[in-house]
Amino acid sequence: MELKKSPEADLENKKLTFFLIGLFLALSFVYIVIEWKTYDRTLANLGDLDVVLDEEEVIVTQREQKPPPPPPPQDIINVVEDKVELKEELVMESTETSQTEEIKPIEVVEEDVDEIFSFAIVENKPIFPGCEKEKDEESRSNCFQLKIQQHIARNFKYPEIARQLGIQGKVFVTFVIEKDGSVSNVAVARGVDPNLDQAAIEAVKSLNNLNPKIQPAKQRGKPVKMSFTIPVNARLQ
Repeated sequence: MELKKSPEADLENKKLTFFLIGLFLALSFVYIVIEWKTYDRTLANLGDLDVVLDEEEVIVTQREQKPPPPPPPQDIINVVEDKVELKEELVMESTETSQTEEIKPIEVVEEDVDEIFSFAIVENKPIFPGCEKEKDEESRSNCFQLKIQQHIARNFKYPEIARQLGIQGKVFVTFVIEKDGSVSNVAVARGVDPNLDQAAIEAVKSLNNLNPKIQPAKQRGKPVKMSFTIPVNARLQ
């Protein structure tokens, strides 16, 4: 009896397929072996982390500790011997006087102090020309203040540039009435504008043109210098 093989049962036809499958499996195994990595499965203990959020930031500064100051130097006491030799003898003269000895009086010379008194504390206020007939010191003082204001108002010349710019205000002028009744040391104590200030100064200086002059203030019956401050109110009409 003759045996016959089926063409499908012939494995020689599938030799190439099996070879390719085997080659693929071998390469896959090699690739897996190369790429395979192992890791240590033990977990490291990093400790407990506590996070605290403060509402305010606290800044701590450390002061530099300075060394203690050195002790103060001790006073050195020099011992001086009791015995001191005097090169010259002290001569003590007698102050007793006899009845026949003439005693000369010591003259006391009063120093002429050139003091400047203020209007408030001077004993006798200055007298403006025309106020001599007032009955008492208070009336002469009020007359002085009124007359001096009227004189300055008449002699005040409003600067044209201040008039055009509409500048006005109160200028305080201070000055000294000398022993002879003249006016000196005229200056602005509080000003408004350079032009108005200068006009006020010139008006006060015009007091030197008075004839007769101002009678000076007096302290203990003697003429003295006196300081005075007057407001000059410059207003545009």
